[in-house]
Amino acid sequence: MADTGSPTKAAATLGLAQPALSAQLRRIDKALGGPLFDRDHTGARPTLLGGLVLERARVVLPAVSEFQEEAVRFANARGTMERFRLGGTHGPLLGGLVDRLVTAYPTAPVSTYTSWSGSEIAAQLVDGRLDFALIGACGESPPPANDRLTWQVIGVDPVFVMLPDSHPHAGGQELALAALADECWANVPGDGCFADCFFGACARAGFSPVSVYGTDTASVVHLVQVGRAVGLCRATFPPAPGLVTRPIVGSPLSWRHLLGRHPRSAAADAAVGAVSGHTRTAYAEAVKRSESYTR
Repeated sequence: MADTGSPTKAAATLGLAQPALSAQLRRIDKALGGPLFDRDHTGARPTLLGGLVLERARVVLPAVSEFQEEAVRFANARGTMERFRLGGTHGPLLGGLVDRLVTAYPTAPVSTYTSWSGSEIAAQLVDGRLDFALIGACGESPPPANDRLTWQVIGVDPVFVMLPDSHPHAGGQELALAALADECWANVPGDGCFADCFFGACARAGFSPVSVYGTDTASVVHLVQVGRAVGLCRATFPPAPGLVTRPIVGSPLSWRHLLGRHPRSAAADAAVGAVSGHTRTAYAEAVKRSESYTR
């Protein structure tokens, strides 16, 4: 109510009917000993009591939220690394990490949760539903929940272009972005700044993309294989039939592979050295599998 200045706007922001919000406010007024707002046809303004409550609430509520998150995280965590709960946006790299953990810890269950949204995975890491997260970030942009989680950089790659092997430019060693000005594009959606960075790189190259298909990785590969679009991919993208990957001249786009954990997870803290080492090895193996990146 204080932020919007209006009961109607406050109810809409909270997704409540206005009578329900008014009933809640009456209960709060009664519990705290007086009205928190003066209300008339122009809106709502805090009373002196309301100002005091707001000042204290802006301090107390974040602390309560942090306490709730800590309790949920604690309830979902274990004291020792008897299992590995991994989240990731990187299929091949995540798969390589799983393979190495299963080999190194044959009695420890390994489970994975994947999503195109790094923010969704980070939220589960904050809640203690995951032990480690393997995500990506565009350029130098901060990872999600950067103030609550600990992130380390596993590798930094240029972004490559994915072409059908029949494409006129498929035989080149690298491509100028402007050479693909007339193409349709395909990419996996994300919740960071990559789309803005891509459009910015195209603008600097003197064109605007004809269209961009935002879809899952398998569909991106299919659209490229049938010649419907050219794709954007990490330089570590594994070989696939019917397509090639090529670097972009000047590497205008880059991608950071990040491994995250909660700083107050004792189990993750005990295993971070081993998991980090296995992740770096999986990344190095992914690099070697990409002929164009190795070259």
